[in-house]
Amino acid sequence: MSALPPSRKGSDSASPSQALTDRVLARVSEAGLTVDRRGGSTRRRPAQPDARAASATRTPAQIREVRSLRSVFRDLGKSYRRYRRETGAPVSAEVRNAARRFRRELSVPTLVLVAARLAELDILPW
Repeated sequence: MSALPPSRKGSDSASPSQALTDRVLARVSEAGLTVDRRGGSTRRRPAQPDARAASATRTPAQIREVRSLRSVFRDLGKSYRRYRRETGAPVSAEVRNAARRFRRELSVPTLVLVAARLAELDILPW
């Protein structure tokens, strides 16, 4: 058994806490409601295939999830940029790598990693 205390700034980490995952899922769910409200507005653009999709066969549920994930990611990015502007801190390699991974994979687990990096810096906005 290891006698070392857990490190707060650990490696890719023995997975972020379940509480953080639950918070991210709650934010994604809230963002989904916003996506739904926007989708129900009276001013609608014609539906176009998502240019980032490997094929234009995404279901409405998949499109909603991707939009929700991106919305939460943008909010995290705003918080991080504000933190850097206020503190003068350089870009964190860990945050950058987590963000790149999220952009490649667009999933809840990769979004949780981004949130975990911001939580390590004590700037997670929620």
